Amino acid sequence: MSRATPPDFSQRLRALAPAPGVYLMRDERGNVIYVGKAMRLRDRVRSYFQSTRHVDGKTRELVRHIADFDVIRTDTATEALILENELIKRYQPRYNVMLKDSKTYPYLKITNEEWPRIISTRRIVDDGGRYFGPYTSAGSAYRTLNLLNRLFPYRKCDKRITGNEEVCLYYHLHQCTAPCIAQVDRPTYMQAVDSAALFLNGQADEILRSLEEEMSQAADAWNFERAGELRDRIGAIKHVLERQKIVSPNQDNADVIAVAQGEGGDAGVQVGFLRGGRLLGSEFFPMQARIEDAPGQILSSFISQFYGDAAVVPSALLLGHDLPEGERDLLASWLTERRGGSVEIAVPRRGRKRDLVAMVAKSAEENLEQSRLKFLSDEQRMTAAMTELAATLDLPRLPRRIECFDISNLHGTNPVASMIVFQDGRPAKKEYRRFSIKTVEGSNDFAMMREVISRRFRRVADAEDGPDGKWSVIPDLVIVDGGKGQLSASLAGLHDSGWTEQPIVALAKENEELFVPDNPAPIVLPRDSQALFLVQRVRDEAHRFAVSFHRQKRSKATFQSRLDEIPGVGPKRKQALLRRFGSLKGIQDAAAEELLAVPGISRAVAEQIKAAL
Repeated sequence: MSRATPPDFSQRLRALAPAPGVYLMRDERGNVIYVGKAMRLRDRVRSYFQSTRHVDGKTRELVRHIADFDVIRTDTATEALILENELIKRYQPRYNVMLKDSKTYPYLKITNEEWPRIISTRRIVDDGGRYFGPYTSAGSAYRTLNLLNRLFPYRKCDKRITGNEEVCLYYHLHQCTAPCIAQVDRPTYMQAVDSAALFLNGQADEILRSLEEEMSQAADAWNFERAGELRDRIGAIKHVLERQKIVSPNQDNADVIAVAQGEGGDAGVQVGFLRGGRLLGSEFFPMQARIEDAPGQILSSFISQFYGDAAVVPSALLLGHDLPEGERDLLASWLTERRGGSVEIAVPRRGRKRDLVAMVAKSAEENLEQSRLKFLSDEQRMTAAMTELAATLDLPRLPRRIECFDISNLHGTNPVASMIVFQDGRPAKKEYRRFSIKTVEGSNDFAMMREVISRRFRRVADAEDGPDGKWSVIPDLVIVDGGKGQLSASLAGLHDSGWTEQPIVALAKENEELFVPDNPAPIVLPRDSQALFLVQRVRDEAHRFAVSFHRQKRSKATFQSRLDEIPGVGPKRKQALLRRFGSLKGIQDAAAEELLAVPGISRAVAEQIKAAL
């Protein structure tokens, strides 16, 4: 919430040092809402509290929410860049541009063992292993791993190699040279591992030359079986290379990076991995950004966050947009330090490299559209629905957890209730609960709703299951199926349990009206409202769950009552019949001779069962 009078920071601003560092902006609750770096802390932080006439809308909004700030001095601007990246990951500030999932990208790793393996991992550890990636999904990492398994005969198992183990299936499939049974010496084995590393680095031409030479030697030595294996491997590698587009005859190595932005502020970055002149692959990274964020700012944030964790830093970055003033030199210096060699950051203006950036940018736009469609029907739509519902009902917070209650009975018989849970707009089926009505006789839906609401929230008030119990989680919103009567009964149930501060509404099905406490007039949401779609879906799911439980209970009662009426059929015989035939209908359809096969069923009892059913 913005304040009418901004705080006066004039004395603190004058005390800031003209030195590098990081600053953290906080709101009224003390939450970090923005993290930034500066070559001169005094000038950069002071700029936020000067005239905002010429700044963008995002900065004006940020300033309105700043209630306090902290600064952290660093010795160099590079240290400030590194610290800024770490603090963004820690606090996830809402006004920063961020990778949406920067900690979970998988890599392929060549292990540092006597007999190395190639595995998929999400952790980069300084243990001497060689890392390749990242991949934006586990699926793409495993597809590459499976390809390597077929192309290069390194070991796939993780057992300890002693030379005396039993050989596995991979040896017979010619996908492993079997160091486990001492079928290969270490130099020969390492050739396969090094070939896999060259392949991952885009240097497949070197592998082909070596394999073709080895195949020729095998053929000259009349070792045609070995020559055939090598021929098949060469063919498989060439097939892969045919799908890798040659975009640079100069054997260039670089990451090609382009940004795409949607009309609603969503953004994404596409990275093409150029190795040895071939475009080995391209990955799309969704970004958390705002509509006011410039493409260069998004690229700058992406580079600092992505390469802060990346296992490999290339010698060049080719960008689709210029970076903010001063950022290019700072990032190049930092990347050079990370790589241990020079890194060039360039924005091509013409020629082949510009065409390459344009090709990657086109992929970024296409993938952003696919990502937008995916999340628009999922995450963003649900967030919009919850935001609209919170505003309409004047809720104190976003209704991330919604519980909905419904009653089901047939003229007062076998009455039950359901409690279903939606978490962040999606069904949380493990949280669903069923209630058998205990205190109400006859057809009185209002009294049943009062009992169920009271029982649910008495569990919270009494803390029967402890702080981590299944009933201890408090919903942000309760919806009951019905109108004013059900709402009044639910409020009485809350009062019975001593839980009176719970946001609660009733949804009347006839006109899809929402009734809220202390307001006689219903709230009618627009017919195309995302909030209306959400509450309808919640209510329908509660009704489905309640009806299914009622039918199950009624069927069980019917089955039990009809068998209980048959002389000679007690609990043991009834259980034996159910085990054999599965249901009442199965018993009905069974012949008398089939009934006789059930333990404990005599001919007289079988005839009575057939007559009764």
